[in-house]
Amino acid sequence: MTDQPAITVDGHAIPLLGFGTWQLEPADARRMVAEALRIGYRHIDTAWIYHNEAAVGDGIRDAIDAGVVAREDVWLTTKIWVAHFERDALLKQAEESAASLGFTPDLLLLHWPKKEPSFKETLDALNDAKDRGLTHGIGLSNFPSAEFREAQGLSKARLLTNQVEYHPYLKLTKLRETAKELGSSITAWSPLAQGKIADDATLNEIGRAHGKTPGQVTLRWLIQQNVIAIPRTAKESRAAENFDIFDFELTAEQMDRIHALARPDGRLGDWIDPAFKWDEEWA
Repeated sequence: MTDQPAITVDGHAIPLLGFGTWQLEPADARRMVAEALRIGYRHIDTAWIYHNEAAVGDGIRDAIDAGVVAREDVWLTTKIWVAHFERDALLKQAEESAASLGFTPDLLLLHWPKKEPSFKETLDALNDAKDRGLTHGIGLSNFPSAEFREAQGLSKARLLTNQVEYHPYLKLTKLRETAKELGSSITAWSPLAQGKIADDATLNEIGRAHGKTPGQVTLRWLIQQNVIAIPRTAKESRAAENFDIFDFELTAEQMDRIHALARPDGRLGDWIDPAFKWDEEWA
């Protein structure tokens, strides 16, 4: 990996700043993945349900062919969609995702918790996918703390991360503590609150103190918590801006001020199955 901050989980070094591809059309995904790698990103995130895995793989190959990066220097994550949680379907999708990407992913996640089939069936299949060489590591996405613990209890392999919505308007204390206790990590999707941080007075004030934008302050706040962040953009200039966060550090007082921005109505993407509930953070 390049010389940038990473979190080591079960022997895997995962770069703390990645590039997300949610909602990127294939042409944009290919272009932006190649550009992100040229800028210096070494962590790329996609999913089967994004319908851009093949384009993401093409973007990585474009960067490799241009001499920008070697495959072993790129951390690549994709996800199993909830319709494929039965054993045979999960293994089939794992094979299809690896084929579409053209690479074995470093990390394969369960995209959302699902009541049926059982966690045991799905976790057994996910571990089998790892044992078959269809991924180097496994993990979760959008699992509350109780289900996170249950899943790790059923998994032979360490669950390397739990990818969830996290930004200054959400309080994630319990889930971050759970990840630490389980020897795992948290990855933040929508880390910039889908652009809502741009006009935040506190983030702008802190940014002016460092000569940085609210987005750069927010991403720095995340990685200083050892939280992996995967901002997404279709603009080369914004991708470069998001990457320019390694030359300053927030003070403890600034970190606390940003934590204080969290609010009960801060969640932007609540698609969790009604059978599950997010951690109560406001009692």
